[in-house]
Amino acid sequence: MHLFALGLNHHSAPVTLRERVAFQQDGLADALSQLVRQRPVREAAILSTCNRTELYCATESPAVVADWLADYHRVELAQISPHLFMLPRDAAVRHMFRVASGLDSMVLGEPQILGQMKQAARLAEEAGTLGTLLHKLFQRTFSVAKEVRSTTAIGANVVSMAAAAVRLSERIFASIGEQRVLFVGAGEMVELCAAHFAGCGPRQLTIANRTLERAEALAARFSGDAITLDALPEQLGRYDVVVSCTASPLPIIGLGMVERALKSRRHRPMVMVDLAVPRDIEAEIAKLDDVFLYTVDDLAQVVEAGIESRQQAVIDAEAIIADQVSQFLHWVEARDAVPAIRALRNRADELRQAELERALARLAKGEDPRAVIEALSQGLTNKLMHAPTQYLNRAEGEHVGEVSDLVRRLFNLDRS
Repeated sequence: MHLFALGLNHHSAPVTLRERVAFQQDGLADALSQLVRQRPVREAAILSTCNRTELYCATESPAVVADWLADYHRVELAQISPHLFMLPRDAAVRHMFRVASGLDSMVLGEPQILGQMKQAARLAEEAGTLGTLLHKLFQRTFSVAKEVRSTTAIGANVVSMAAAAVRLSERIFASIGEQRVLFVGAGEMVELCAAHFAGCGPRQLTIANRTLERAEALAARFSGDAITLDALPEQLGRYDVVVSCTASPLPIIGLGMVERALKSRRHRPMVMVDLAVPRDIEAEIAKLDDVFLYTVDDLAQVVEAGIESRQQAVIDAEAIIADQVSQFLHWVEARDAVPAIRALRNRADELRQAELERALARLAKGEDPRAVIEALSQGLTNKLMHAPTQYLNRAEGEHVGEVSDLVRRLFNLDRS
């Protein structure tokens, strides 16, 4: 039985392809049941988020899972194959540990993925596809993630512009969870920022873009809503945090627009983050009393301060994961020996039963109990030693030393 991980994520596939193979949460249990029913898969769990669709399975035929994934979503296998990764046992375990610890996330160290993995395990258990192997793996995964987060600073320091935008906003607002956040643009940087802010659970998350369709597609990933850039003058005053990053050659948000927004907000503070070069937000806006405007240079200072400590945290986290992978694989290998251990014990018990029945029969005839017990012990010893003795006697040439050493280790014999 092979343990492996298969799927695609933000490292291997664009969002347009990730969307096509994503699973709806309310349909995951049925999908898992289908997988184990239609393919020779013994255990399975599916992790499906906006950034990844990954399947963790135990099967003799890993290739059939990729085939099933394509069939289930009605896409050609050839279309997704170049973007799929298939990780065998050791690599699969390490991958799961890294994902749960936030080392493989678009937002390094983000905590939401751990909850999503726990949900994946629960759904697999409800579907009846979480067997002994995957159950143990998930439990170890959660334990590793907890150790990484509690003993390293993986989530404590800022190492990206997107994370810095959140950190600077938190200097003004104690809790992002109470604020409305507006993103202007729908490119990669806005996507990263939205992922960071979404992790804080804002009161509202909105994407404004020149093309409404593109804004709606990005907003849907974070359970937000969308507006066009034409609606900015009217809507701006509703938002506490505004993050802008477009390719516009001229500012999109001008001084007059913000002054009107502040008037409608009754001068409640507003954080504005301009990640665009050239700028999207007019520089004069920084002079307004109730606006806290941050530029790319401001964010760069925050990032620089966090890089050194975060790098050490990643090193520490990887060391923890490497050790835990080794421990889990040791458990798997010990589990592989269970059938042989069971067979050995069953064979020994058969020999014991045979000698016991012979002894009981002799006692029933009135023979001396001491002689019967002596004969029982000798008979049991002879039968138990028969196989290893034959194994030693059959060894020839250079194998004699190897066989002899093996038997000595097996029976814990004194080498002296």
